[in-house]
Amino acid sequence: MNSEALPEAEVALIDQFLDGIWLGDGLAKNTIDSYRRDLLIWAQWLHQERHLTLWLADRDAVQAFLARQARDLKAASLARRMASLRKFYRYWILQNQIAFDPCAQLTSPKRVRPLPKSLPESTIENLLNTPDVATPAGLRDRAMLELMYATGLRVTELVTLPISQVYLRERYLHITQGKGGKQRLVPLGEVAAEWVGRYLNEGRNLLLKHAAEPCLFLNQRGEAMTRQGCWFIIKQYAAAVGIDAKLLSPHVLRHAFATHLLNHGADLRVVQTLLGHSDITTTQIYTQVAAERLKLLHQNHHPRG
Repeated sequence: MNSEALPEAEVALIDQFLDGIWLGDGLAKNTIDSYRRDLLIWAQWLHQERHLTLWLADRDAVQAFLARQARDLKAASLARRMASLRKFYRYWILQNQIAFDPCAQLTSPKRVRPLPKSLPESTIENLLNTPDVATPAGLRDRAMLELMYATGLRVTELVTLPISQVYLRERYLHITQGKGGKQRLVPLGEVAAEWVGRYLNEGRNLLLKHAAEPCLFLNQRGEAMTRQGCWFIIKQYAAAVGIDAKLLSPHVLRHAFATHLLNHGADLRVVQTLLGHSDITTTQIYTQVAAERLKLLHQNHHPRG
């Protein structure tokens, strides 16, 4: 949404709100960017259709805006847009800048959450065995894939992971997530620890060009791996083992980590902690995957399945 047609005061109000929640909540950049995009769309519509400023919006305007948005957006996107508006007005209520919340008592559209995409364990095993570990880059890629599948790290957590937060002897990672600096300890399995150790001993120094580079995984220029670079590498290996590129991404490996843990009997709260979810409801979507697995096993093996 082009913000140039908006009065500068309106854009400044949105940016002031974003600065406030960034400092207070420690939200990730992608979340902040989503809030800004949603609020600019709202402010633009309000300015053009109702000739109102953000602080003068009423409940009718909010309902009309959401009704219009519902024509083009899926339920999840519409719910997120409504959440952006709610957070914006609640913030200014708490700051004693406005007395009326136009989003109060609005009903959120029902969000239909799709099942996470995952892959069978045999497919993951084929993927892990694909890199040519006789080369430094292949050794790095094997360590990356093993680490993602063994820990469920987000791709940003993976590519920004410093060596100083990798404890191979104790077999755990010290992860710092998001702008708020929330921290968690993630256990490291024996196999993943072995491959990361081999990469450190046999591969990383051959890729390293800047001795001060703190990140564990390096690209061919000797710099820290990027999100895009990680995606590209995974897509290449997906093609090599005949996996549809649409079915494999760093996030799908994270889903596979959680799903396979639950399939093997892990507790949902444990999975929540390992994934770094602040809310158990975010993790509960995986129980649907586990339930589907249980139903399939029952159908295949129970005499009355």
